[in-house]
Amino acid sequence: MLNEPKYIIIKNDIKNKIEDNDYALGSKIPSEAELKNLHNVSRHTIRQAIAELVNEGYLIKQQGSGTFVSDYYKNRQTRNGKKTIGVITTYLSDYIFPSIIRGIEEELSKHDYSLMLSSTRNNVENERRSLQGMLDQNVDGLIVEPTKSNLMNPNLNYYLNLTERPTPLIMLNASYEELDFPVVALNDEESGKMATEHLIELGHTNIGIITKSDDLQGKNRFKGYLKALYDAKLSFHNEFILRFDTESKGSVPELLRDMLNNRDLPTAFVCYNDEIAVHLIKEINSKGLKCPDDISVVSHDDSFYSTTLPNVKLTSIEHPKEELGRQAAKAIVEAVEKGTKITSTIFEPKLIIRNSTKERYEEDATE
Repeated sequence: MLNEPKYIIIKNDIKNKIEDNDYALGSKIPSEAELKNLHNVSRHTIRQAIAELVNEGYLIKQQGSGTFVSDYYKNRQTRNGKKTIGVITTYLSDYIFPSIIRGIEEELSKHDYSLMLSSTRNNVENERRSLQGMLDQNVDGLIVEPTKSNLMNPNLNYYLNLTERPTPLIMLNASYEELDFPVVALNDEESGKMATEHLIELGHTNIGIITKSDDLQGKNRFKGYLKALYDAKLSFHNEFILRFDTESKGSVPELLRDMLNNRDLPTAFVCYNDEIAVHLIKEINSKGLKCPDDISVVSHDDSFYSTTLPNVKLTSIEHPKEELGRQAAKAIVEAVEKGTKITSTIFEPKLIIRNSTKERYEEDATE
């Protein structure tokens, strides 16, 4: 069109590239500086074009990472009149999330439902965009893993607004403590307690913990750790409680290295998850120590990480993964079809014992 604003021309160019799959689903588009040079316009013009595409659900901005082709675009093209369930998780392709999503997808496909996926990468601004995008698409139900569930969340008003809609919602892994939404989750407090009790039963009395501070799972697993120590009349040392959050996760190996430079190290550690446990064992090895001979390690989730190390296989609390996803999908389908009230499902933990934990013999304890 003649005299069309430059930002509209650029917006349409980017949109066409997305629709033609030149910019693939989930891929990062060129930076503002690159687009500015490509189109020979000001950065303000580029920002106008990107802002409109974000508002229309084609793009999603991730602070510090760049701008990506949104999950909504492809998903919303395939509804074809089917009922659609929106699924928002912190991650899509990382760690245990593919298994959870597979469980959801398998159950929804039995009922000929479509699935609309989005991830927040544990960022509250991304969560706001994800929620708004799902609501704009009028999904028939929502399955949501909360973002930074242990912190006061600025998006609680979106969830309160959902209570005024007929859209049923169930949460995964945790729920916001300020809200009363049903949840499908592992009993994380009992998990932390069970993991710690396993070490106590093996004779360990000096037990450290590495946990995540911005997610409710980390808080509850830490509560279970404390409960087990209290019941056994044991104490802990603050220098061997290592907390990390989403932003500091990349620094965990360095934090572990610093912690292991302390004297009088614990003889055992409880880890937030298997990924962290693998980092810990690698740092233990780098200090010339061995797991479990010098330090036993028990973890959570029984993920693929639990068997990746060549000589040490993780003792780990089993996470239900696919079954958790299936249960969430079953509940949301029943709520959509029959209007039934969703109730929470809490899975009790099960410990998978491998060779990362070892009995602490009496002579070891007195060395």
